[in-house]
Amino acid sequence: MVQETNCALLLAAGSGSRMMGKIDDKILFELNRKAVCRYSIAAFSKTKASSQICIVYGGAALRRALLALTENIENVEILWAQGGSERQESVLNGLETLPENTAYTLIHDCARPLVSTDSIHLVIEEVRRNGAACLAHTVIDTIKRVPSATATSQKKLEDLDRKLLWAMETPQAFQHAEILRAYRQIQAQGISITDDAGAAAHIGMEITLVPNQAPNPKITTVADLDYVERLLSK
Repeated sequence: MVQETNCALLLAAGSGSRMMGKIDDKILFELNRKAVCRYSIAAFSKTKASSQICIVYGGAALRRALLALTENIENVEILWAQGGSERQESVLNGLETLPENTAYTLIHDCARPLVSTDSIHLVIEEVRRNGAACLAHTVIDTIKRVPSATATSQKKLEDLDRKLLWAMETPQAFQHAEILRAYRQIQAQGISITDDAGAAAHIGMEITLVPNQAPNPKITTVADLDYVERLLSK
């Protein structure tokens, strides 16, 4: 019996522009004496759900730093891919780096250090059943839609039923050949997407949402660092 080959694509190439220059690289910033990216690398290596981890980096200096952080990682082979100017370009570069015989690929933002091994297992179970599965959580806030993103006052607000709304997280997992095809298409057509499910939807893939009850925030601003550190301390 041929063993299934699965890969984790860990994105660590973001520019961190919303850090306003206060943090050199949020991926390398230490929370509880451990670099942010180290949490995701450790979580995926512990699950043994992936035989390979491909880390998408943003430059030679970052790769050297990440290489040092992966020296003692066991259970998986570490691969490397150069990031692009946008997230979707980085994802495509990573997907192109993975072996052709990869069955499923889990794509994860390293800026989400609280991802749990339980969540990773749930996502891989669902992608095996359905071909595409994404970690997400229901929206609890009241959400309004405005007619224009540029208007600043006296907007006509449209109510959205929050029971139908989900906030997407990572990891997001897919049949490797299909998500690679999706990203090649959107890149060739110049389409902009903000997550991997958007790329999958472009080629008509149906996606299973995996509800997540545990905090899994993405570090975007400096204020997020204190919040995430408190969560990690617990």
